[in-house]
Amino acid sequence: MDTARARRADLLDPATIAALGRIEIVARWIVDGFLSGLHRSPRKGFSVEFAEHRPYQSGDDLRYVDWKIAARADRWVVKQYEEETNLRATIVLDVSRSMAWRGDAARLTKLAYAERLVAAMALLLLRQRDAVGLVRFDDLVRTSLAPRVRSGQWQRIVAALDDPGAGHASHAAAALEQAWRLIPRRGLVVIVSDLLMDADEILSQVRALRHAGHQLVVLHVLDPAELDLPAAGDALFFDPESGAEVPAASADVRGAYRATVTAALQEWRQSLAAAGAAYETVVTDAPFGVPLRRVFATRQRMP
Repeated sequence: MDTARARRADLLDPATIAALGRIEIVARWIVDGFLSGLHRSPRKGFSVEFAEHRPYQSGDDLRYVDWKIAARADRWVVKQYEEETNLRATIVLDVSRSMAWRGDAARLTKLAYAERLVAAMALLLLRQRDAVGLVRFDDLVRTSLAPRVRSGQWQRIVAALDDPGAGHASHAAAALEQAWRLIPRRGLVVIVSDLLMDADEILSQVRALRHAGHQLVVLHVLDPAELDLPAAGDALFFDPESGAEVPAASADVRGAYRATVTAALQEWRQSLAAAGAAYETVVTDAPFGVPLRRVFATRQRMP
């Protein structure tokens, strides 16, 4: 790997890059690194409903400069429209108690990883002039931000990520119903969760969203320790959402555990594919650029 590539934040260890600053700073570094390896999309969209002005940026189409303001105030601004967007996207983030877990203190929790990933996804989509919204849920919907492309939307999303969840369990059906209401026209829905929930309820909502014409991407967030038990002695396995506890010797259950996890991931992959959703496992020690590529590729395929 060359030196320039090694410095790209989207390719660094997630815990290392997260330790360098707040969520918004980390997300900017991740997206800047990610975009440095891509050709920027030339696609732009303007409708007829004026929304607000924004400062002129190098490369903006001169047809949308407000020449009256330029002449009167010697200030270049561009007219921005309510539908200056290629698509509407809603990110649905699971903030239930199980997401706060990590198998090693040197790693990010699943939720901390997911929050930085969501901030980076939102910034990436907004830079593509897509309208982006956010739904956060545990046993209730905790945040509901309608997709917007206006200035300040990313700051609202980042501020919402700082709000805590309050419940233990995940109720994805209500969150996906809310996402459906937020994007009445065809758009993109990205679900970020550890999927420790009832499969039937999420699959029924995924099918309904696909029937309405939406594209779906499910990012299944996993800690490395969830994929394979460490070779330890006796352990007490605790479910943070239900409170159930099961004592077991790791050596006795390690093989069965690995086979069960592999089967569960395969079942999620097949079920979501049959429902029409793209599926990607996201391990919390993997660079943020890995799931970003999945979302960006799906977004580029959309008309």
